Amino acid sequence: MASVPFRYNGPDFSLRGDKNRFVLPALFRSTVIESSGGMVVCLGKDEKHTCIVGYGISRQDEMLEQFDREAEAALEKGLPFDAVQRGMALFSVVEVKFDGSGRFILPDSIMKAANIEDQLYFQGAGRFFTAWNPDELYKMEGPGWEGSKQTCASLQAAHLAKAKSKAKTGAKRA
Repeated sequence: MASVPFRYNGPDFSLRGDKNRFVLPALFRSTVIESSGGMVVCLGKDEKHTCIVGYGISRQDEMLEQFDREAEAALEKGLPFDAVQRGMALFSVVEVKFDGSGRFILPDSIMKAANIEDQLYFQGAGRFFTAWNPDELYKMEGPGWEGSKQTCASLQAAHLAKAKSKAKTGAKRA
């Protein structure tokens, strides 16, 4: 029986918390752990969109197969294939550790490349997931983006309201 590919489905949201940590959504955590054989997620800037792509370590084997297919197809069609450029696009990810609660520190290089500040909207995309600065997602135009933008806005409002409520409660105790 062939192995079933790992799948990432659904949305979630994270505010950057104490110690500059974001939280990997619980709905992705077990998939990443199973795919990586531990608490490590591969994160990198998407080659087209201003967002982050993420997946477990096992997907790197698929990426290598994709690289080989693309190189072979280019050769068969007599088209140029820039192995360095394509390899960098496919494999420019960083393996990031997360704790049992999903907390992780996003490397500065990825934060800057994807214009991440203090909020991340996560969206499952099948064999990988994306993570967006909400402002970058809201800029996306064309068919297919509206549902994600509405979901992001709803989750963003809920998380910001919860953080504001926590801040008020903490200020009253002080």
